[in-house]
Amino acid sequence: MTSLLPVFAVAVVVLMFVFVVLGVKVVSQGWEYTVERFGQYTSTLPPGLHVIVPFVDRIGAKLNMMEQVLDVPSQGVITRDNAMVTVDGVVFYQVVDAPKAAYEVRQLEFAILNLTMTNIRTVMGGMDLDELLSQRDKINAELLTVVDQATNPWGIKVTRIEIKDISPPADLVDAMARQMKAERLKRAAILDAEGLRQAAILEAEGMKQSAILKAEGGREAAFREAEARERSAEAEARATLAVSEAIAAGNVQAINYFVALKYIESLRDIASAPNGKLILMPWEASNVLGALGGIGEIAKEVFGKGPDAPPPASPKPKPTPKPAPSASAQPTVPPAIPGPWA
Repeated sequence: MTSLLPVFAVAVVVLMFVFVVLGVKVVSQGWEYTVERFGQYTSTLPPGLHVIVPFVDRIGAKLNMMEQVLDVPSQGVITRDNAMVTVDGVVFYQVVDAPKAAYEVRQLEFAILNLTMTNIRTVMGGMDLDELLSQRDKINAELLTVVDQATNPWGIKVTRIEIKDISPPADLVDAMARQMKAERLKRAAILDAEGLRQAAILEAEGMKQSAILKAEGGREAAFREAEARERSAEAEARATLAVSEAIAAGNVQAINYFVALKYIESLRDIASAPNGKLILMPWEASNVLGALGGIGEIAKEVFGKGPDAPPPASPKPKPTPKPAPSASAQPTVPPAIPGPWA
C-alpha cells in the first residue's frame, strides 16, 4: 500500500498540471476568444487571464479585433459605354462582434473579398469611362456604403475601401491621349482667336479715340483761324474807318495812301504766283519804289496825328495842262498811265 503512494502522488500532480493547462487561458491584447461548452457558445474571453472548466469548456474561435487589410485582386470590369478596364483595390475592416464573426459566416476573409469584388463590378459597371477615371472618391464612397451594410450582420465594420488602379486597354489609352491633345489644341486656337479679337477691338478703340482727338483739334484750329480772320477783318475795318474819317475831314492824302497800299499788295500777289514765268507790269511801275517814301509820309500824316500835330495843309491847285504837241513830234511809245499818286 505504501508503495502505491508515490505513484498516486505523481498521478495527482500530472492531473493537476493537465487541469492547469486546459483550464487557464491567457488572451493577448487585441484578441478575443469564444468559449464553447459541449459545442455550444457560452461566453467571450477578453484580453487577460481566464480560467475555464477543463474537459467541459473549450476555446471555439480566436478572433483578431484589430483593423485588418485585405487585398482585392485585379479583375476586369465592363463600363456602361462598353469599355473594358482592369481594377484592383484594398479593403480595411475590423471585427466588432466576435460571436457574430465566428458563428454567422464561414471563412470571413473569403466572404468579405468576394462581396467587395462583386460590388466593384456592380458600381463601376454603371458608370462611363470618363466618369470612372475622374470620380474615384464617389466610387469609394458607394462601395463603402454597400459593403458595410452587407457585412454588418457578420459583426464586421468596413472602415475603408480604396480603388488602387484602373487600367484601360492600350489602344483606348492612345485614343484618350489623341483626344486630350485635340482638346488642348482646340483651346489654344480659341485663346489665340480671342487674343486677336481683343487686339482688333483695342486697335479700333485707339483709332476711334485718335479720330475724335483729330476732329476736336481740327475744330479748335478752325475756331482759332476764324477768330484770327475776324480780328483781321476788325482791324481792316478800323483802318478803313480811320481812312474814311480822314477823307471826311478833308485830307486827300489818306485816299492816296489806301490806294497805293492796295496797289503794292496786288503787285506782290502777281510776282508770287507759282505759274508766273513772264510778268507784264505798267509803264509807271518803276516809280513805285520811289513812291514808298511818300507812302510813309502819308501814313505819318494820316495815322500819326497827335494833340500837337500841325493841321493838314490845304491841297494845291492842279497845274494847267500844256497843249499837246503835233502828231509828227509825238514819241512812238504809248502814253503813260497816271498812277494813283498823280
